[in-house]
Amino acid sequence: MDEFIKREIILDNYQNPKHFGNPNSNDYIKVNMNSKSCIDEVNIYLKLNNNIIEDIMFDGEACAICTSSSSIMTNLLLGKTKEEAINIINNFHNMIDEKEYNKEILEEALVYDTIYKQPNRIKCATLAWDGAKKALNGDIDNE
Repeated sequence: MDEFIKREIILDNYQNPKHFGNPNSNDYIKVNMNSKSCIDEVNIYLKLNNNIIEDIMFDGEACAICTSSSSIMTNLLLGKTKEEAINIINNFHNMIDEKEYNKEILEEALVYDTIYKQPNRIKCATLAWDGAKKALNGDIDNE
């Protein structure tokens, strides 16, 4: 993917994040994620219905990379089965870790295919993805 297009996608998802907000409903699994290395703190809200992600949202305070990555992730996982979503998340991590991955299923998330060159930004790009995986695996401690 062209570097200019990558920047445009990241900027658009930062300035106009998709699925941003708090559903204020007990029907959602909530996972709070914090970065120890920067300001990033996001909450992931996930609603499953018959093993399908019926809704997914996020809110919080985060840098451009974290916000855009969260937006791209929520857009990508919405409507997927739990298994499909975990597969997408695993492929995203494989891409970040420079391992073999399926480009076809990552769509806009491919903008982060070279984030490994900036090790201090990897946590920013993966924070929400880790939160979604925790929610899908039931690894949560709701307040």
